[in-house]
Amino acid sequence: MSMENSVETDRQQQDMAEFREKPMARENNIDNAPSAKTYENAQRIFKTLFDEIGKVIVGQNETVEQVMIAILCNGHALLESNPGLGKTLTISTISKVIDLSFNRIQCTPDLMPADITGTTVVEEHGGNKVFRFEKGPIFSNIILADEINRASPKTQSALLEAMQEKQVTVAGVTHALEKPFFVLATQNPIEQEGTYPLPEAQLDRFLLKIFVPYPDFNEELEIVNRYTALSNPSTERGITKDTLLSLQKLTREVPISNELKQKAIQLVMKTREGGIIEYGASPRASIAIILTAKARALIHGRNFVAEEDVHAMAYPVLRHRIILTFEAERSGMTPDDAIKALISPKGK
Repeated sequence: MSMENSVETDRQQQDMAEFREKPMARENNIDNAPSAKTYENAQRIFKTLFDEIGKVIVGQNETVEQVMIAILCNGHALLESNPGLGKTLTISTISKVIDLSFNRIQCTPDLMPADITGTTVVEEHGGNKVFRFEKGPIFSNIILADEINRASPKTQSALLEAMQEKQVTVAGVTHALEKPFFVLATQNPIEQEGTYPLPEAQLDRFLLKIFVPYPDFNEELEIVNRYTALSNPSTERGITKDTLLSLQKLTREVPISNELKQKAIQLVMKTREGGIIEYGASPRASIAIILTAKARALIHGRNFVAEEDVHAMAYPVLRHRIILTFEAERSGMTPDDAIKALISPKGK
């Protein structure tokens, strides 16, 4: 282990240099596309990241992947599950592996906006009153807003405004938030008591809505073995913040064919045609599907977007952006069922 307490090997540092030190290599390419070596280096970096995360998190591969996709796309994510499934541990582990600052906000009905954004305090120095801003927990790279649907609508609005603007205004003074800045919020299922469901307009600010499933038997057995041992598993830094920023740039450079781009847009437009869906998704969903499909392709080691990427990302992108009709909900249909029907119509 190096003096920096990092798992970066010489080979990994060389891979990262491909992004940070040779920007002109891509610009001099005829079609301005990243080289095959660039994608190979990225794949090795992702393997390092997921290996490190796997030292602490058992299973949850799809959950971890989708959180990473949101981060690569510089977007926010909403994670929904019952308590005790490792949402907090997953997010804190990812922040540690990427070497990002991390703060957790436990949302409760009595949480005030100032408890999140910070407040201005008055101090007296030499007979003069001085105003000093005390930063709230929102000033961090990764924010875990735990049980966001237990916060009051006023506090939810303050948090979601910070997500949108990447800044907060306190006492008439605007303060920029950290860069990069991600909010990873969790919520319990709406059926539980004492919650305030997020309005649709605010839900739309989340790039993805991610479901966290229960572990299977073997995964739960491994969880028990790890966390009843003499010492709990730990992880180290996998990449630097600069490398993350370079990977975000590379994500947007992953090519997608015009045909597949049109299919993604047509899929979103189908949500507006009525039927079992009362309210469809906005053009923001089309942008989200295409961008997250690029990130998924990059994570899976491909230098192009495949149709499977578009279909896979349609679920977390659309499930919180569509509203089913009363009849569809009464019949037991879920948003994921509706999305599946749009992707694979009967008889096709």
